[in-house]
Amino acid sequence: MSARILDGQALAKQLQQEIRPEVAAFTAEHGRPPGLGIVLVGNDPASEVYVGSKLKTGTDIGFRSDLERLPLTATLGETLAVVERLNRSDVHDGILVQSPLPKAMGHDAEQRVFDAIAPEKDVDGLTPVNAGLLMQKRATLVACTPRGVIELLEREGIPIAGRHAVVVGRSDIVGKPLALLLLHRDATVTICHSRTPNLVDVCRSADILVAAVGRPGLVTHAFVKPGAVVIDVGINKVTEPAVAQSLFPEGHKRLDLFRSKGFVLAGDVHPDVAEVASALTPVPGGVGPLTIAMLMKNTLRAARARAGTPV
Repeated sequence: MSARILDGQALAKQLQQEIRPEVAAFTAEHGRPPGLGIVLVGNDPASEVYVGSKLKTGTDIGFRSDLERLPLTATLGETLAVVERLNRSDVHDGILVQSPLPKAMGHDAEQRVFDAIAPEKDVDGLTPVNAGLLMQKRATLVACTPRGVIELLEREGIPIAGRHAVVVGRSDIVGKPLALLLLHRDATVTICHSRTPNLVDVCRSADILVAAVGRPGLVTHAFVKPGAVVIDVGINKVTEPAVAQSLFPEGHKRLDLFRSKGFVLAGDVHPDVAEVASALTPVPGGVGPLTIAMLMKNTLRAARARAGTPV
C-alpha cells in the first residue's frame, strides 16, 4: 500500500483564490480592507519566516497587513500596550501575537498577552472566551491549525462521523481544540500524551491518527492501523545526522538535502508510515500552509462580524 498524499499546499492556494473576491467585496462595501495586526517580539529565525509568510499572504489577498515589531529586550508591559492599541484600532480586525515570546518576559507572558487580546479580534482562537465558545460548539474564531486539519479532511472527502480519531498531543493550540472539532463532527476521540500507557496500541486503534507532539519520526508504521488516515502536524528542524539517517534511507533526496544544508524539516510521523496508511499529509507542504489560509479566513470573519455583516 502507498498512501495518498493530502496536499495542503494545493488546498491553501485554492482557499486563497476563494477568499480573494470576498475580501474585494468587503473592501468595496466598507471603504477599507480587512485589517490584520501581527505583533513580533525579538528576532527568532523561525518566527521571522512564519510572520513573513503571513504578511505576504495577507497582502496578496487584499488585506491590510501590519507588523508591530518589538525588540528582544521589550518588556511584558510594552507588549501588552501594543496589544491594547490594536484592540482599540478601527482598521485592525484581527490581532496575532507570534509565539514564542522571549523567555525573559516570564513563564506566563504568553498567556497574559493572549488573555489581553479582544476576543472579537482573536484570529488565533486562543483567548479563554473563544476557547470556551469552542467547547460549547459556538465558536466562529477557531485555532488556525486545527481548523485547517478539519478543512483538509472535509475537502478530501474523508469521513469523520463514526470514526475513531486519536490525537497525540494535548496543547492548547492544536491538540485540545482539534479534539473538540473532531468530537463536534461525531468522531469518537481519544487524546494521548507523554503519560499515556500502551501508546502504540492506542494509536493503532485509530481510523484517523493525528500527531502533534514535536518529536521527529515518533509515529512509525507500528503505530498505524492499515488503511488509517494519518495527519502530521509536527514540523521539526532536524540537525543531528543520526536522527536524519533514522528517518531517511541512504540515497533519499531528503537525506541528501540534510547533508548539503546541515538540517532538514521533518514531521512527527516517520516516512515509513506511507506503506500502511491510506492517506498521509507530507511535511513540509501538508498542514502548515493551511494554518495561514485559516488565519486569513478568520480575519475576514472577524472583519465581517465587526462590520455587522452576517458571518
